[in-house]
Amino acid sequence: MKSITYSKHDRIRVNPFVSDTTQNRGAQKTATIQDVARAARVSTATVSRALSNPDLLSDRTRAAVMDAIRTTGYRVNQAARNLRMQRAGAVLVLVPNLGKPFYSTILAGISDGFADSDYAVLIADTENRPLREGELLDYFLDGRIDGVISLDGSLDPGALRACVEAGLGGRIVFLCEWVEGFEFPVIRIDNAEGARLAIRHLHALGHTRIAHVTGPAGNVLTAARRRGMLEERARLGLPARAEWIIRGDFSLESGHSAAELILGMEERPTAVFCAADMVAFGLIAGLQAGGLSVPRDISVIGFDDIDMSEYYVPSLTTIRQDRHRLGREAAEALLLRLGPGAAGTAPSRTVVDLELVARNSTAPPPGP
Repeated sequence: MKSITYSKHDRIRVNPFVSDTTQNRGAQKTATIQDVARAARVSTATVSRALSNPDLLSDRTRAAVMDAIRTTGYRVNQAARNLRMQRAGAVLVLVPNLGKPFYSTILAGISDGFADSDYAVLIADTENRPLREGELLDYFLDGRIDGVISLDGSLDPGALRACVEAGLGGRIVFLCEWVEGFEFPVIRIDNAEGARLAIRHLHALGHTRIAHVTGPAGNVLTAARRRGMLEERARLGLPARAEWIIRGDFSLESGHSAAELILGMEERPTAVFCAADMVAFGLIAGLQAGGLSVPRDISVIGFDDIDMSEYYVPSLTTIRQDRHRLGREAAEALLLRLGPGAAGTAPSRTVVDLELVARNSTAPPPGP
């Protein structure tokens, strides 16, 4: 599994220190914490406190130290600091497919969440290189990372169990997806409720023959969205046909394949709820290639509200999840667990609000 650095925010960016003596020699000297302490007329302990726990100092003292840092050009030796604190100064984000546009805004939110910290954010694409059982633990034990945010709900349970048994389970946070059977914090939306919103919207337009293109088998999001869809259909008394539930995999290709199945049905649905926007795009393209008009002949609704949804033709009705906020919440949850006294931090479940965005891909069903 290859990792790349996604972002790094340095707490202080200043110029190298040049003393009067070294200026006369034309040479540069690296400023030390003692230089800062002398310039600010405080102790080195106070300088250290200004960098690590600035809220403990008065505004006047903190301002004096920061002014001295700018004057001297002092720069924190982050590598040495991490070594003293026995920390790596980096977190790892596991993404099942970096090529999917769904993840870009989430990663931006994660980056923003760590922007005011001194952690680097590393990203690993796990689609073609799944983690082996002990590999995630090795990342911790080798001193490469301090924590993990995982968007991959298909991680090997053995890899997670090894971390838990080593006492490192408190440094793992799941985002959007999760692995059943573990009590890790999960930052997510209510996927079942999103599916209910989609079915209610179609029903309110007058649709009763509603199909569903699912996500991949075994995926927690697939299961939750399918469950919500079935629950709402049953509550509304809508007819159910086995052929109207079509297996997909969150991809354009699966949506296009679903269109071919729908075009071949004797009794076609008048609306389709897709488990992801990418599926909906592939479905619409396939339906229109087969001679059907969306939404005149058949309505389509997606899930996620990725950037392309607003600009697709027709613009896509979908369930919006605030992906930037999800990423930021995950970063903040992990920072909390990596902070002082975090050993007893209880597992949490943060559910971020969602909403239905009505656009041009849904309309009342065609007349008889």
